[in-house]
Amino acid sequence: MANGYKMKGLMLASVLMVSAALSAACGNNANSNNEANTAGATNNAAATTEASTETSTEPAADNTAADASKDEPLVVYLNDFDDIVKPMFEEKTGYKLEIVSGNGAEIASRIEAEKGNPHWDVVWMDSMPTIDQMGKNGQLLDSWAPSNLDGLTDFAKSLVPTNHTYFPTGEHAASVIVYNTKAFDANSAPKTWNDLLDAKFKGTIGMADPAVAAPAYPFVAWFFQSEGMDQGKSFFDALLKNDVHVYPKNPNVAKALTDGEIKAAALQESNAYTLKNSGEPVDIVWPAEGAPASVRVAAIQKESKHQEAAKAFVEFLLDPATQQALIDKGDESYFEPSVKGVNAKADRAADAKLVVAEAGWAGEHEGEIKQWFADKAVK
Repeated sequence: MANGYKMKGLMLASVLMVSAALSAACGNNANSNNEANTAGATNNAAATTEASTETSTEPAADNTAADASKDEPLVVYLNDFDDIVKPMFEEKTGYKLEIVSGNGAEIASRIEAEKGNPHWDVVWMDSMPTIDQMGKNGQLLDSWAPSNLDGLTDFAKSLVPTNHTYFPTGEHAASVIVYNTKAFDANSAPKTWNDLLDAKFKGTIGMADPAVAAPAYPFVAWFFQSEGMDQGKSFFDALLKNDVHVYPKNPNVAKALTDGEIKAAALQESNAYTLKNSGEPVDIVWPAEGAPASVRVAAIQKESKHQEAAKAFVEFLLDPATQQALIDKGDESYFEPSVKGVNAKADRAADAKLVVAEAGWAGEHEGEIKQWFADKAVK
């Protein structure tokens, strides 16, 4: 059994139980860094006040005065950018914003627990498969298009569902290959995903838990969808047998890499570049076959009493100025913008290739895949 994985089995299985509950509500088996920012996820009370739900044909941000909810906070559940989004949005639109933050599993669990009485207006996180299933389950506002939807890149447009239940605001590598330069050089380090299975890397590789870290599930889902379920299981079974270390979240993986507990890792890209930019002895490899993407999407709760403010928030996220500010100032600043006219980080690899699992497929198989990992953990 993989080194470090068995010890985390009970914790993973516990998280999975909540994930499975969400999956059951969203489909047969359905259920992307500031992952450590979880303190507010269980303590913030959400506002549920009366508000106008009339949809304006003009850009929502230009009609804030007509929305009775302007004096009440718009409640947004998210897993990143909580430090800068609130002042930016409030200054731009005049709406008040209340943020509830946590990691992907915590936010999904909270939404499921509140299913009969949702306290949120907008969910914004890098869990596209989960949010896709919420749309299919009738939890999300549909058939509305942001006024700036045409500004999306071709890649982002391809990810928008036909019923417009959610909108991509950026894509980042759920994992790239990162190695400690004291252990390997450019020639000896792993360069492809299959290299991680090589016996010479036995016990030296780390990754995040797909049942806990929001970006980790899109990472593993791509292998299962692109190669087929059997081949996906075969790949990760071989990786586990090669004694991969599995940690709850990407910051834990990063720490293990710099502490010398592991020598290489499948690590989310903002974590990877943060290590490199802080002077840690690491280097980054973008596999030629592509880095599985975690897509951050925004969706509006169907029964929200603050729909005009919610629509303004989605349009705010699709504004090039907003996305440029997230890249220039945000903690999770390494991502591919979803709108045209925005410049990614200058040091982000020019040949960075992202691949993505189809959201519907990944959502439908989320429970099955996470259960497979949990079973491996507790054996």
